[in-house]
Amino acid sequence: MLYHNVYIDAFGYELAPNVITSDDLENRLESVYRTLRLRKGQLEAMTGITERRYWDPGFKMSTGAVLAGEKAISGSRISSGDIGMLIYGGVCRDNLEPATACAVAHGLGLSPEALVFDVSNACLGILNGMVLVANAIELGQIRAGLVVSCESARQIVDITIDRLTTSKDMETFRKSIATLTGGSGAVAVLLTEKSLSVNGHKLLGGAARSAPEHHMLCTWGPDTGIPASGLQIMETDPVGVLNNGVVLGMDTFSDFRKILDLSDQQPDKIICHQVGATHQRTILDAVHLPRNKDFTTFQYLGNIGTVSLPITAAIAHERGFLEPGDMVGFLGIGSGLNCLMLGVSW
Repeated sequence: MLYHNVYIDAFGYELAPNVITSDDLENRLESVYRTLRLRKGQLEAMTGITERRYWDPGFKMSTGAVLAGEKAISGSRISSGDIGMLIYGGVCRDNLEPATACAVAHGLGLSPEALVFDVSNACLGILNGMVLVANAIELGQIRAGLVVSCESARQIVDITIDRLTTSKDMETFRKSIATLTGGSGAVAVLLTEKSLSVNGHKLLGGAARSAPEHHMLCTWGPDTGIPASGLQIMETDPVGVLNNGVVLGMDTFSDFRKILDLSDQQPDKIICHQVGATHQRTILDAVHLPRNKDFTTFQYLGNIGTVSLPITAAIAHERGFLEPGDMVGFLGIGSGLNCLMLGVSW
Protein backbone atom coordinates (compact mmCIF):
# COMPACT_ATOMS: atom_id res chain seq x y z
CA MET A 1 0.00 0.00 0.00
CA LEU A 2 1.19 3.50 -0.86
CA TYR A 3 -0.25 6.90 0.07
CA HIS A 4 0.34 10.35 -1.37
CA ASN A 5 -2.09 12.66 0.43
CA VAL A 6 -2.37 11.33 3.99
CA TYR A 7 -0.77 12.88 7.07
CA ILE A 8 -0.68 11.99 10.74
CA ASP A 9 -1.54 15.41 12.11
CA ALA A 10 -1.79 14.80 15.86
CA PHE A 11 -1.72 12.28 18.67
CA GLY A 12 -3.58 12.41 21.95
CA TYR A 13 -3.22 10.07 24.90
CA GLU A 14 -4.36 9.53 28.45
CA LEU A 15 -2.36 7.59 31.07
CA ALA A 16 -4.28 5.52 33.60
CA PRO A 17 -3.83 6.93 37.12
CA ASN A 18 -2.94 3.85 39.19
CA VAL A 19 0.67 2.61 39.03
CA ILE A 20 1.01 -1.14 39.67
CA THR A 21 4.52 -2.54 40.00
CA SER A 22 5.63 -6.05 39.17
CA ASP A 23 6.41 -6.40 42.90
CA ASP A 24 2.76 -5.56 43.66
CA LEU A 25 1.57 -8.43 41.46
CA GLU A 26 4.12 -10.86 42.87
CA ASN A 27 3.01 -10.01 46.42
CA ARG A 28 -0.49 -11.10 45.42
CA LEU A 29 1.02 -14.30 43.98
CA GLU A 30 3.08 -15.12 47.08
CA SER A 31 1.38 -18.48 47.72
CA VAL A 32 1.80 -19.46 44.05
CA TYR A 33 5.50 -18.57 44.09
CA ARG A 34 5.99 -20.52 47.30
CA THR A 35 4.30 -23.63 45.92
CA LEU A 36 6.15 -23.46 42.58
CA ARG A 37 9.43 -22.50 44.29
CA LEU A 38 9.80 -19.31 42.30
CA ARG A 39 11.89 -16.38 43.47
CA LYS A 40 10.36 -12.94 43.68
CA GLY A 41 11.57 -10.75 40.84
CA GLN A 42 10.86 -13.35 38.16
CA LEU A 43 8.18 -11.26 36.44
CA GLU A 44 10.40 -8.24 35.91
CA ALA A 45 13.40 -10.41 35.04
CA MET A 46 11.45 -12.28 32.34
CA THR A 47 9.71 -9.26 30.81
CA GLY A 48 11.75 -6.16 31.62
CA ILE A 49 8.54 -4.54 32.91
CA THR A 50 8.88 -2.66 36.19
CA GLU A 51 5.39 -1.21 36.34
CA ARG A 52 2.15 -0.72 34.45
CA ARG A 53 -1.00 1.34 35.01
CA TYR A 54 -4.65 0.58 35.76
CA TRP A 55 -7.82 2.63 35.46
CA ASP A 56 -10.04 3.05 38.48
CA PRO A 57 -12.66 0.28 38.84
CA GLY A 58 -15.68 0.88 36.62
CA PHE A 59 -13.87 3.25 34.25
CA LYS A 60 -15.47 3.21 30.78
CA MET A 61 -13.34 2.65 27.69
CA SER A 62 -15.27 5.33 25.81
CA THR A 63 -14.36 7.87 28.52
CA GLY A 64 -10.64 7.28 28.03
CA ALA A 65 -10.99 7.36 24.24
CA VAL A 66 -12.88 10.67 24.41
CA LEU A 67 -10.16 12.21 26.61
CA ALA A 68 -7.46 11.11 24.16
CA GLY A 69 -9.54 12.23 21.17
CA GLU A 70 -10.06 15.69 22.62
CA LYS A 71 -6.30 16.09 23.04
CA ALA A 72 -5.63 15.03 19.44
CA ILE A 73 -8.20 17.44 18.05
CA SER A 74 -6.89 20.30 20.22
CA GLY A 75 -3.41 19.66 18.81
CA SER A 76 -4.64 20.28 15.26
CA ARG A 77 -6.38 23.10 13.47
CA ILE A 78 -9.54 21.16 12.65
CA SER A 79 -12.76 20.90 14.63
CA SER A 80 -14.68 17.78 15.60
CA GLY A 81 -17.16 18.61 12.81
CA ASP A 82 -14.41 18.13 10.21
CA ILE A 83 -13.91 14.46 11.13
CA GLY A 84 -15.51 12.24 8.51
CA MET A 85 -14.67 8.87 10.10
CA LEU A 86 -14.14 7.67 13.65
CA ILE A 87 -12.86 4.17 14.35
CA TYR A 88 -12.54 2.63 17.80
CA GLY A 89 -9.82 -0.03 17.55
CA GLY A 90 -9.53 -1.42 21.07
CA VAL A 91 -9.75 -5.02 22.24
CA CYS A 92 -11.59 -3.77 25.35
CA ARG A 93 -15.02 -2.28 24.72
CA ASP A 94 -17.83 -0.93 26.87
CA ASN A 95 -20.42 -3.34 25.46
CA LEU A 96 -20.74 -6.08 22.89
CA GLU A 97 -23.11 -3.64 21.17
CA PRO A 98 -23.44 -0.89 20.22
CA ALA A 99 -19.99 -0.04 18.91
CA THR A 100 -17.93 1.80 21.52
CA ALA A 101 -17.16 4.25 18.71
CA CYS A 102 -20.75 5.50 19.03
CA ALA A 103 -20.19 6.66 22.62
CA VAL A 104 -16.87 8.24 21.61
CA ALA A 105 -18.45 10.07 18.65
CA HIS A 106 -21.18 11.39 20.95
CA GLY A 107 -18.63 12.50 23.54
CA LEU A 108 -16.57 14.33 20.91
CA GLY A 109 -19.60 15.93 19.23
CA LEU A 110 -18.92 14.56 15.75
CA SER A 111 -21.10 15.36 12.77
CA PRO A 112 -23.99 12.92 12.16
CA GLU A 113 -22.51 12.43 8.69
CA ALA A 114 -19.35 10.83 10.09
CA LEU A 115 -18.81 7.09 9.61
CA VAL A 116 -18.58 5.57 13.09
CA PHE A 117 -17.61 1.97 13.88
CA ASP A 118 -15.34 -0.43 15.78
CA VAL A 119 -12.49 -2.53 14.39
CA SER A 120 -11.18 -5.55 16.31
CA ASN A 121 -7.90 -7.27 15.45
CA ALA A 122 -6.01 -7.96 18.68
CA CYS A 123 -3.10 -5.51 19.14
CA LEU A 124 -3.30 -4.22 15.54
CA GLY A 125 -6.67 -2.46 15.88
CA ILE A 126 -5.26 1.08 15.78
CA LEU A 127 -2.95 0.38 12.83
CA ASN A 128 -5.81 -1.30 10.93
CA GLY A 129 -7.97 1.72 11.69
CA MET A 130 -5.27 4.05 10.39
CA VAL A 131 -5.19 2.12 7.11
CA LEU A 132 -8.97 2.36 6.73
CA VAL A 133 -8.94 6.11 7.40
CA ALA A 134 -5.96 6.61 5.08
CA ASN A 135 -7.74 4.71 2.30
CA ALA A 136 -10.82 6.93 2.68
CA ILE A 137 -8.69 10.09 2.61
CA GLU A 138 -6.74 8.92 -0.43
CA LEU A 139 -9.99 8.14 -2.26
CA GLY A 140 -11.37 11.59 -1.46
CA GLN A 141 -14.24 10.21 0.63
CA ILE A 142 -13.23 12.15 3.76
CA ARG A 143 -10.75 14.89 4.63
CA ALA A 144 -9.97 13.84 8.20
CA GLY A 145 -10.45 10.78 10.37
CA LEU A 146 -9.78 9.84 13.98
CA VAL A 147 -8.69 6.41 15.28
CA VAL A 148 -9.03 5.87 19.03
CA SER A 149 -8.61 3.12 21.60
CA CYS A 150 -8.71 2.54 25.32
CA GLU A 151 -7.51 -0.65 26.97
CA SER A 152 -7.90 -1.95 30.53
CA ALA A 153 -5.82 -4.73 32.08
CA ARG A 154 -7.21 -4.59 35.62
CA GLN A 155 -10.06 -7.06 35.14
CA ILE A 156 -8.22 -9.78 33.23
CA VAL A 157 -5.18 -9.58 35.53
CA ASP A 158 -7.39 -9.90 38.62
CA ILE A 159 -9.11 -12.95 37.09
CA THR A 160 -5.74 -14.45 36.16
CA ILE A 161 -4.31 -13.99 39.66
CA ASP A 162 -7.40 -15.63 41.17
CA ARG A 163 -7.00 -18.53 38.74
CA LEU A 164 -3.29 -18.93 39.52
CA THR A 165 -3.93 -18.78 43.26
CA THR A 166 -6.42 -21.61 42.91
CA SER A 167 -4.43 -23.84 40.54
CA LYS A 168 -0.84 -23.15 41.65
CA ASP A 169 0.20 -24.92 38.45
CA MET A 170 3.43 -24.22 36.54
CA GLU A 171 1.85 -24.65 33.10
CA THR A 172 -0.92 -22.21 34.00
CA PHE A 173 1.72 -19.77 35.27
CA ARG A 174 3.70 -20.09 32.03
CA LYS A 175 0.62 -19.33 29.95
CA SER A 176 -0.27 -16.38 32.20
CA ILE A 177 3.00 -14.44 32.11
CA ALA A 178 1.93 -12.40 29.07
CA THR A 179 -1.36 -11.48 30.78
CA LEU A 180 0.51 -10.16 33.81
CA THR A 181 2.39 -7.68 31.61
CA GLY A 182 -0.85 -5.92 30.65
CA GLY A 183 -1.26 -2.19 31.21
CA SER A 184 -3.99 0.38 30.67
CA GLY A 185 -4.21 3.62 28.70
CA ALA A 186 -5.97 5.48 25.90
CA VAL A 187 -4.77 6.96 22.62
CA ALA A 188 -6.04 8.82 19.56
CA VAL A 189 -4.45 9.29 16.13
CA LEU A 190 -5.77 12.07 13.89
CA LEU A 191 -5.15 11.67 10.15
CA THR A 192 -5.90 14.37 7.58
CA GLU A 193 -5.38 15.20 3.94
CA LYS A 194 -2.34 17.35 3.18
CA SER A 195 -4.17 20.69 3.00
CA LEU A 196 -5.53 20.28 6.56
CA SER A 197 -2.32 19.11 8.19
CA VAL A 198 -0.44 21.55 10.36
CA ASN A 199 2.06 19.11 11.90
CA GLY A 200 2.89 17.17 8.74
CA HIS A 201 3.95 13.58 9.40
CA LYS A 202 3.34 12.03 5.99
CA LEU A 203 2.01 8.48 5.94
CA LEU A 204 3.93 6.78 3.14
CA GLY A 205 2.32 3.35 3.12
CA GLY A 206 3.31 -0.08 4.29
CA ALA A 207 2.94 -3.84 4.16
CA ALA A 208 0.79 -6.48 5.83
CA ARG A 209 1.01 -10.25 6.21
CA SER A 210 -0.85 -12.88 8.20
CA ALA A 211 -0.22 -16.39 9.51
CA PRO A 212 -3.70 -17.49 10.67
CA GLU A 213 -2.58 -21.07 11.19
CA HIS A 214 -1.23 -19.77 14.52
CA HIS A 215 -4.50 -18.22 15.68
CA MET A 216 -4.66 -20.36 18.85
CA LEU A 217 -1.30 -19.27 20.27
CA CYS A 218 -2.84 -16.36 22.19
CA THR A 219 -6.52 -16.29 23.12
CA TRP A 220 -8.72 -14.11 25.34
CA GLY A 221 -12.32 -15.01 25.81
CA PRO A 222 -14.95 -16.15 25.41
CA ASP A 223 -16.49 -12.67 25.53
CA THR A 224 -15.18 -9.87 23.35
CA GLY A 225 -15.96 -6.95 25.65
CA ILE A 226 -14.28 -5.75 28.85
CA PRO A 227 -16.00 -5.40 31.22
CA ALA A 228 -18.43 -8.14 30.15
CA SER A 229 -20.31 -10.96 31.79
CA GLY A 230 -19.07 -14.52 31.90
CA LEU A 231 -15.80 -16.22 32.68
CA GLN A 232 -12.75 -14.71 30.99
CA ILE A 233 -9.53 -16.60 30.41
CA MET A 234 -6.45 -15.33 28.66
CA GLU A 235 -3.75 -17.81 27.73
CA THR A 236 -0.59 -17.29 25.69
CA ASP A 237 2.03 -19.67 24.43
CA PRO A 238 4.90 -17.17 24.76
CA VAL A 239 7.52 -19.26 22.97
CA GLY A 240 5.15 -20.10 20.10
CA VAL A 241 4.05 -16.48 19.70
CA LEU A 242 7.64 -15.23 19.74
CA ASN A 243 9.08 -17.81 17.35
CA ASN A 244 6.28 -17.67 14.80
CA GLY A 245 5.86 -13.92 15.23
CA VAL A 246 9.52 -13.34 14.41
CA VAL A 247 9.21 -15.36 11.19
CA LEU A 248 6.11 -13.40 10.18
CA GLY A 249 7.79 -10.13 11.17
CA MET A 250 10.85 -10.87 9.06
CA ASP A 251 8.72 -11.60 5.98
CA THR A 252 6.61 -8.47 6.51
CA PHE A 253 9.66 -6.28 7.10
CA SER A 254 11.16 -7.50 3.83
CA ASP A 255 7.96 -6.53 2.00
CA PHE A 256 7.85 -3.23 3.88
CA ARG A 257 11.33 -2.22 2.75
CA LYS A 258 10.64 -3.20 -0.87
CA ILE A 259 7.27 -1.42 -1.12
CA LEU A 260 8.63 1.82 0.32
CA ASP A 261 11.95 1.48 -1.54
CA LEU A 262 14.01 2.03 1.59
CA SER A 263 17.76 2.40 1.62
CA ASP A 264 20.01 0.04 3.57
CA GLN A 265 20.12 2.58 6.41
CA GLN A 266 16.35 3.01 6.67
CA PRO A 267 14.12 3.17 8.60
CA ASP A 268 15.89 5.84 10.62
CA LYS A 269 13.76 5.22 13.72
CA ILE A 270 11.23 2.57 14.67
CA ILE A 271 8.30 2.24 17.04
CA CYS A 272 7.27 -1.34 17.78
CA HIS A 273 4.36 -2.91 19.58
CA GLN A 274 5.41 -3.00 23.24
CA VAL A 275 5.55 -6.58 24.54
CA GLY A 276 8.69 -6.86 26.65
CA ALA A 277 12.47 -7.05 26.65
CA THR A 278 12.81 -10.53 25.14
CA HIS A 279 10.45 -9.76 22.27
CA GLN A 280 12.23 -6.46 21.52
CA ARG A 281 15.67 -8.03 21.50
CA THR A 282 14.63 -11.00 19.38
CA ILE A 283 12.70 -9.11 16.69
CA LEU A 284 15.33 -6.36 16.31
CA ASP A 285 18.09 -8.93 15.94
CA ALA A 286 16.01 -10.86 13.40
CA VAL A 287 15.53 -7.84 11.11
CA HIS A 288 19.04 -6.49 11.79
CA LEU A 289 17.99 -3.21 13.38
CA PRO A 290 20.14 -1.64 16.13
CA ARG A 291 18.48 -0.88 19.46
CA ASN A 292 19.36 2.80 19.27
CA LYS A 293 16.76 3.18 16.50
CA ASP A 294 14.00 1.92 18.80
CA PHE A 295 12.05 3.82 21.46
CA THR A 296 10.35 1.80 24.19
CA THR A 297 7.78 2.36 26.93
CA PHE A 298 7.05 -1.21 28.03
CA GLN A 299 9.33 -0.83 31.06
CA TYR A 300 6.88 1.54 32.78
CA LEU A 301 3.63 1.16 30.81
CA GLY A 302 3.60 -2.58 30.13
CA ASN A 303 1.74 -3.98 27.14
CA ILE A 304 -1.35 -1.82 26.50
CA GLY A 305 -2.52 -3.80 23.50
CA THR A 306 -3.70 -1.57 20.65
CA VAL A 307 -2.66 1.54 22.59
CA SER A 308 1.00 0.55 22.98
CA LEU A 309 2.46 1.44 19.59
CA PRO A 310 0.73 4.81 19.03
CA ILE A 311 1.18 6.00 22.62
CA THR A 312 4.88 5.12 22.36
CA ALA A 313 5.11 7.11 19.11
CA ALA A 314 3.44 10.08 20.79
CA ILE A 315 5.82 9.99 23.75
CA ALA A 316 8.83 9.50 21.46
CA HIS A 317 7.75 12.61 19.53
CA GLU A 318 7.30 14.63 22.73
CA ARG A 319 10.76 13.69 23.93
CA GLY A 320 12.45 14.58 20.64
CA PHE A 321 13.41 11.04 19.69
CA LEU A 322 11.46 11.34 16.42
CA GLU A 323 12.97 14.24 14.48
CA PRO A 324 11.81 16.09 11.36
CA GLY A 325 12.98 14.22 8.27
CA ASP A 326 13.21 10.83 9.97
CA MET A 327 11.79 7.89 8.06
CA VAL A 328 9.93 6.14 10.89
CA GLY A 329 8.69 2.55 10.84
CA PHE A 330 5.64 1.55 12.87
CA LEU A 331 6.13 -2.21 13.31
CA GLY A 332 3.01 -3.93 14.62
CA ILE A 333 2.17 -7.56 15.30
CA GLY A 334 -0.86 -9.08 16.95
CA SER A 335 -2.45 -12.37 17.88
CA GLY A 336 -3.86 -14.22 14.97
CA LEU A 337 -1.03 -13.94 13.85
CA ASN A 338 -1.17 -10.66 11.91
CA CYS A 339 1.57 -8.20 11.09
CA LEU A 340 1.25 -4.64 9.77
CA MET A 341 4.10 -2.19 9.21
CA LEU A 342 3.61 1.44 8.25
CA GLY A 343 6.16 4.03 7.17
CA VAL A 344 5.94 7.69 8.17
CA SER A 345 8.07 10.59 6.95
CA TRP A 346 8.41 12.62 10.12
